[in-house]
Amino acid sequence: MIDIDGLLPRVSRPARYAGGELNAVHKDWNSVSTRLALIYPDVYEVGMSNLGLQILYDLVNREADFLAERAYAPWGDMEALMRERGIPLFSLESRRSLADFDLLGISLSLELTYTNALNVLDLAGLPVLAAERDDRFPIVVAGGSGGYNPEPMAPFFDLFAIGDGEELLLDLMRLHGRIKGGGPRGDRNGRVSRVEFLREAAKLEGVYVPSLYRLDDAGFPVPLEDGVPATIKARTLAKLGPSPVKPVVPFVEAVHDRAMVEVQRGCTRGCRFCQAGILYRPVRERLPQEVLENAEELIANTGYDELSLLSLSTADYSGVEVVTDVLGSQYPERRISVSLPSLRVDSFSVKLATALKASYGGGITFAPEAGSQRLRDVINKGVTQEDIEGAVEAVFAQGWHAVKLYFMIGLPTETDEDLDEIVKLAYRVRDIGRRHSGNRTKVKISVGALIPKPHAPFQWNGQMPYSKIKENMIRLQRGIRGPGLAFSWHEPETSVLEAALARSDRRVSQVILRAWKSGCRFDAWAEQFDFGRWRDAFAAEGMDIHVAAERQFSLEERLPWDHISTGVKKDFLAEEYRRSLRAELSPDCRSGGCLACGIRQSYGGC
Repeated sequence: MIDIDGLLPRVSRPARYAGGELNAVHKDWNSVSTRLALIYPDVYEVGMSNLGLQILYDLVNREADFLAERAYAPWGDMEALMRERGIPLFSLESRRSLADFDLLGISLSLELTYTNALNVLDLAGLPVLAAERDDRFPIVVAGGSGGYNPEPMAPFFDLFAIGDGEELLLDLMRLHGRIKGGGPRGDRNGRVSRVEFLREAAKLEGVYVPSLYRLDDAGFPVPLEDGVPATIKARTLAKLGPSPVKPVVPFVEAVHDRAMVEVQRGCTRGCRFCQAGILYRPVRERLPQEVLENAEELIANTGYDELSLLSLSTADYSGVEVVTDVLGSQYPERRISVSLPSLRVDSFSVKLATALKASYGGGITFAPEAGSQRLRDVINKGVTQEDIEGAVEAVFAQGWHAVKLYFMIGLPTETDEDLDEIVKLAYRVRDIGRRHSGNRTKVKISVGALIPKPHAPFQWNGQMPYSKIKENMIRLQRGIRGPGLAFSWHEPETSVLEAALARSDRRVSQVILRAWKSGCRFDAWAEQFDFGRWRDAFAAEGMDIHVAAERQFSLEERLPWDHISTGVKKDFLAEEYRRSLRAELSPDCRSGGCLACGIRQSYGGC
């Protein structure tokens, strides 16, 4: 066990590193064959809010022969002390060096954590480049949505686990255990042959092993050996597995410090900017009784007084009325609040929220995304002006006095008139509120720039130029002001970086490496983010960060992520993009019939 007790009094929030939380799993290190460290490359309170890692931690530790422990990126004060004293990054459960584990699973759910991922490897005592790691080191696995364009981070990882991780991670651990105990190159407490493991892993659906590919003259991955797939098909669960009911309860208040039940995975709304709506198809639901039983167990096992029902669109969950009726009638008496964090802009969502009104305090959030009807049709939002005004009217009529509305700018075909409609809508919503709440009415408008992500219909569309994003933010800020109105925006510089990293090929890996070496850390944190360093890193590698973010792809060209298949056909995405430019709506396939996106053919059902 690594001794860090002398360090904790010298750092902010020492509980981030202490371990020993309620429901943490402690297994005998020598009684298992395969040991996994699950790593979220951000601080403890952010990583502890990630439901995906909670699910994987629970699943792995249910297996008698496997062990999973947790690690997070240390804040700067702790990192400095660790480097000064030569202390490697360690797991919270056993305080063992991450280098002692068999597998390191690092979540790449946000591009702005990429430099942190490199820092985690370095602090663990591993070479950051996969090509420099031999059999002495753990296998480093990437998971999360960043894996759907793995190329920017390909040189740093041994393999990418693409798609739903539950079955895939267990398959990798079983494979590791078989090789580890199955011959002269492996033993229960030793290391496996890295080459052998990676060749076998590449045969699993959903696994991409960069070292088994070469880059052709155009920079696209081509298999080096027979049997290595040219296209990697994402792993998709036929049905959702067990939901964790004894999650680790953090010592430090987490960003989302509540009990969480995933009621549904996937969404069929078809918003054209939404990457998650493509990645997590098809829709899979939990039975209402299972949700209610999970909720009860979670509250009993954690002591939380807040429960969140999670999905991309919780109002579309077929059992939502049954669940909210039961929870809304029982939980307020027990002083337990329930939230639905992803509501549509319609009266049905207001009805659901009303059933849980005690959970929402003074306000409710909707995301119209665009101010004009034309632009809402471009993005296939499926929301009309009547829907918005009706929902807002119902909210204020039910006694709420605050509404938050989220919008995006930089959408394809956007004009100044579309921006002006955001301003008009802000005042219209305030006027509706004042009829019910008078001067207590508060309308918050939050705006971010579109980040065109891989595998979504807008993947071909370049991000709006940085100067134009700033100009439009200022235009909206000047227009939305006065009593009862508040305006906020997501910093355009971080949006530019996120777009540049998300839409690039393997060449940008050298930029990421250079940025990390120059000191870039915690790029998602405003006080840590240094846009100038990133701009310089791109320039030093002969690239321009703005060109990378704003690049417009043609519908005919090969994309840097085309070797990764979500199951949704590229032709379907292209047609959705064409329809967006004509402002044509596409129906929700659960109510309007199959749109032949490809999921049914790829996975045998929707």
